Amino acid sequence: MPAESLPSLQPPTRTPNLAPEFVRDCEAKLGLRFVPEATAGPGEGADTFSPEDVFHYIYAIFHSPKYRERYAEFLRIDFPRVPLTTSVPLFRQLGALGGELIAWHLLQHPELEGVSGLDTKFPESGDNVVARGHPKYDEAKERVYINKGQYFEGVQPELWQHMVGGYQVLDKWLKDRKGRALTNDDVTHYQRVVRSLGETQRLMREIDEAIGDFPLP
Repeated sequence: MPAESLPSLQPPTRTPNLAPEFVRDCEAKLGLRFVPEATAGPGEGADTFSPEDVFHYIYAIFHSPKYRERYAEFLRIDFPRVPLTTSVPLFRQLGALGGELIAWHLLQHPELEGVSGLDTKFPESGDNVVARGHPKYDEAKERVYINKGQYFEGVQPELWQHMVGGYQVLDKWLKDRKGRALTNDDVTHYQRVVRSLGETQRLMREIDEAIGDFPLP
């Protein structure tokens, strides 16, 4: 078999899905060199930035309440635009916050390992079925009832009301399982989602504090 017909043993090369013009703008504003190789991770070097750095930065920007409020009218009619900073420290700071936010959203943050770090409890035994007319939220007791006698406890009102994509996350997740019995994995997953939403709100505040105001420096 000719050598050229043999399959390559080299790992496939990934190509960043970033427009060259956008990358050049980032390089010009930051004074850093873009490193596109697949091996380049977040914070690759003091004078470089990677596709992951860009993704984490953008993720942080798009989760800024100030960004959403300031550009609300524009966001209703067009795709979001990415404001670029000329401040390398701010770029790094937002990238770190965005990276942590991604870990929480993927439920892969180290603090979600096991159940010891989960504040939400599911204390009552029963059939675990999400009953008709449920979930019901008791704000005074911070409980989410899945049926008459079983509930998740320790769900603050701001977490119960948290919206993503036009949906109330904690309400919709249970409504999608109406009539079904929650497994132990389901219960743990829901508890992790509650924790993730709490950390999301904390990180969104930190992102706004880092940004200060728009336009970016």
